[in-house]
Amino acid sequence: MATVQAPRGTKDILPEDVVYWQYIEAIARSTFRSAAYQEIRTPIFEQTNLFERGIGEATDVVGKEMYTFTDRGDRSLTLRPENTAGVARALIEHNLQAQGGVQRLWYSGPMFRYERPKAGRQRQFHQIGVEVLGSASPRADAEAIAVAMNFLAALGLKTPQLMFNSIGSFEDRKAYREALVDYLTPYKDDLDSDSQDRLTRNPLRILDTKVERTREIIQDAPTLIQQMSSESIQRFEQVQQLLTDLGLAYTIDPQLVRGLDYYTHTVFEIQAEELGTEATVCAGGRYDGLVEQLGGTEVPAVGWASGVERLLLLVKEHGAVPAQAVDFYVVSRGDRAEANALALSQTLRKLGFAVELDLSGSAFGKQFKRADRSGAAACFTLGDAEAEQGTVQIKWLASGDQEEMKQDEIEAIAPNLRQKLDQLVS
Repeated sequence: MATVQAPRGTKDILPEDVVYWQYIEAIARSTFRSAAYQEIRTPIFEQTNLFERGIGEATDVVGKEMYTFTDRGDRSLTLRPENTAGVARALIEHNLQAQGGVQRLWYSGPMFRYERPKAGRQRQFHQIGVEVLGSASPRADAEAIAVAMNFLAALGLKTPQLMFNSIGSFEDRKAYREALVDYLTPYKDDLDSDSQDRLTRNPLRILDTKVERTREIIQDAPTLIQQMSSESIQRFEQVQQLLTDLGLAYTIDPQLVRGLDYYTHTVFEIQAEELGTEATVCAGGRYDGLVEQLGGTEVPAVGWASGVERLLLLVKEHGAVPAQAVDFYVVSRGDRAEANALALSQTLRKLGFAVELDLSGSAFGKQFKRADRSGAAACFTLGDAEAEQGTVQIKWLASGDQEEMKQDEIEAIAPNLRQKLDQLVS
């Protein structure tokens, strides 16, 4: 009988990698807290029309990539392919804008798209993202980008490449769409099949193509800025100046458009050259019309998302080492010693230490080897003699120093143990 395996495009996150995920999540939480962002958690499935209305029926995400199913109540539901639409829905449903001011929100969790799996991209993938709702100011755009740069810098990205553009208002894009279609139509037979399909459905997505021949054709295509109103151009220039004032280097990429219909004005990507072809580690932009499009009031907004799988590659590339998971490893042998070891482990845990208790009952030598591999700072050892005398042997694994103490004195000397651990970490 064949073994059952995880579905294609999904991966188990094993303990050896979970520590890196926790490291990334901890950096995110710290970064967002420093900028007064609050966490929001939305369902992993939503009504299908949320994404059809929010993302756009002509997009690849809605047309080709969504996991949609009908539940037992004959309702069409979709595993979320992204989370901005879900956050906007939550804002409307719970009337968060009534609280006044700006809603600064962040999220993390799994998303789902039916794509060809490859390094850094799976069918179940994970994103960390932020949404700033309630401000039309260019400063909100600059702040969101700055927070993204802070996050990536904290993860070890030394030379981020910020690619930046404006796609103007909906009216600007309507005029540009017509100009782009007029330019590309004579080349229709030379375009790749996906671009031929997009020519009538979503022509701006052609600018994102990776097909070399199509890229050659669009080199001389009209640019969106040629169709932008003076107000849109002024806004674009304001964001540029704010980024410059913050000391954030950027490159304007006229062909950067993003793939979802709800974007307006600012769009951007942050790339890490060390990741090669999958260099984009963060992307986002402004989406002023989304909340109103979903049935709410007019709420200007800007946000971004970063793929955790790609961040994981980045963290490992830079050799980041997650914090030590275990403070102490407890070794014991003999019925009474093993009972004492269980009680000792519980005492240490209640005092705030991370403790791994060896449950194998194997020879001391094997247990000591596991203690060395555990990453613990010290090994607590109990045998028949210690059980009889009510003592415990402590060996600090890095230095080899050993000491003996009474088990009933552990609580009293806990501050000394914590101080020694802190000295080892520093």
